[in-house]
Amino acid sequence: MKKTAIILGATGLTGNIILHKLIEDDRYKTIKLFSRSKIEGLPDKVEQFIGDLLNLEDFKPDFKADEVYCCIGTTTKKTPNKELYKKIDYGIPVTAAKLSKENNIPTFLVISAMGANESSNVFYNKTKGQMEHDVLKRNIKNTFVLRPSLIGGERKEHRLLEKIGLAVFQVIEPLFIGKLKQYKIIDAETIATAMIKLANNRSNAEVIITSNDIKQISKQ
Repeated sequence: MKKTAIILGATGLTGNIILHKLIEDDRYKTIKLFSRSKIEGLPDKVEQFIGDLLNLEDFKPDFKADEVYCCIGTTTKKTPNKELYKKIDYGIPVTAAKLSKENNIPTFLVISAMGANESSNVFYNKTKGQMEHDVLKRNIKNTFVLRPSLIGGERKEHRLLEKIGLAVFQVIEPLFIGKLKQYKIIDAETIATAMIKLANNRSNAEVIITSNDIKQISKQ
């Protein structure tokens, strides 16, 4: 039986790659997008639900699928207000997990970040750690939390400082050996491929997927 997938963050880098991969994937009959703005030119198998994701519970009647791909994330530049930042990076994934549990969705995948730690003194790491903790509390049958390092790829929006950071990382990456390998840049395409493979091959025993493991899973 063909499946239905939900994508949160389909206008972002990784989420958009997942969207186009699932469009071409015959295992999926329907792809549901929940977002603030419509994406034009998509085929009929894609259903779009437009609204405020900070009020995601309003979508509960339509929030039904076999899998949820949560690729929500902002930056301090785009969202300097910490309260709003937390509503996005913590609130949306946690609410999505809550709805998934209530609507009996068996598979939930979410992108977190390397360094996520709810006890951290760093706001970004603490927020991601708290998000992970409260997503996992929902005890969804197949839950996968991906912790990529710095994500590479061509974004639609202009992020000068991020591009500079990626360029610097690419220069020094050959020095990353041993335990430092986990800090190497990971391409959004790799993350998207790994997420789809995890959703369709649940033999993976790990719930927390590190950056190195994401790369390995994408090659399987």
